[in-house]
Amino acid sequence: MKNIILLGSTGSVGTNVLDVVRRYPGHFRVKAVASNENINLLIKQAEEFKPEVAVIGNRSLYRELAAGLPRGVKALAGTEDLEKMAAEMPADVIFMAISGTAALRPLVAALGSGRTVALASKEPIVSAGMIIRKVLDEKGGRIIPVDSEHSAVMQCLGSRKAADVSTLYITGSGGPLKDRPAEDFDSLPLKEVLNHPKWNMGRKITVDSATLMNKGLEVIEAKWLFDIPAEKIKVVIHPEAIIHAMVEFADGTISAGMFSPDMRFPILRALAFPEILASDFPKVDFSVTRALTFFQPDNRKFPALELAYGALRSGGTAPAVLNSANEAAVKLFLEEKIKFSDIVRLVRKAVEGHAVIKDPTLDDIMRCHGWAIEEVLRSC
Repeated sequence: MKNIILLGSTGSVGTNVLDVVRRYPGHFRVKAVASNENINLLIKQAEEFKPEVAVIGNRSLYRELAAGLPRGVKALAGTEDLEKMAAEMPADVIFMAISGTAALRPLVAALGSGRTVALASKEPIVSAGMIIRKVLDEKGGRIIPVDSEHSAVMQCLGSRKAADVSTLYITGSGGPLKDRPAEDFDSLPLKEVLNHPKWNMGRKITVDSATLMNKGLEVIEAKWLFDIPAEKIKVVIHPEAIIHAMVEFADGTISAGMFSPDMRFPILRALAFPEILASDFPKVDFSVTRALTFFQPDNRKFPALELAYGALRSGGTAPAVLNSANEAAVKLFLEEKIKFSDIVRLVRKAVEGHAVIKDPTLDDIMRCHGWAIEEVLRSC
């Protein structure tokens, strides 16, 4: 039985992880759950899965958590407890489902202890890919990607080397605004932007899908996860969302990672790795799927993608500023304080106004995170 520490247990990915655990009794044991502030759901999860520990990120909620947990479950609170648990609590897999840059320090703590991390949070790799790559090389930890695209890349690559790759294709459905003209963007109700045609995701990542920033962040993530240079990574729009990534090898052959658009597939792959467990999740039915279509992204309509490539080429702290500025701008949009088109405008302004630190420390990354947020708030 695999022991799992689940960080970010109350978000959309975390709840899907627990759904997978429910379906495989005897295979996985949840040793710890953690949430930033969704205390009611965290307590319900503790009651069902009986972990050893439950952690609430917001320290002001500690007493309420401790009072509500079932007997035998220890309450912890704050980022320091979270990082210590990620680094020291015995487990086979640390499942990182914390959203945003908040996942960075727990991730580095876990990898710094040589642990295996199932990573669903792309923002830490985007912000600090160089640092995380160095920690992996020095401490011997391992990242198993959970993003559907990067899970598919891992599946396609197998044991092959990065040098064998000619082109890595990351696919995207095109998001909820694929067929909308750009002139309509700022007049759309928020609920339409959040109505993804294929995936049931959290609000922030759904907005990122609408701007195509999500694909840009995935390009940066792929560069660090698989050691593939940016010029070999391409994005293609694939509305059916069945092929999640393709790898073209130097000999011209192509492998494709295919599964129905359901996050439980990559979650199960990450939890069971290196095993393959049978699932009853909805499979691809080729008698119904008559065609698989592909086309190039419209960079004029969705400029976020090229902005992400530019940040990757600039290197250093540029991707961290891109990511943090985007987090701040999307938050403002979800609060209906800015227009849809303002998201990329504010991110671009922050990236272009940033003095890049080429060889940053983790503290540099965190300072840039704060600066980018403040810059967006100043500019909105």
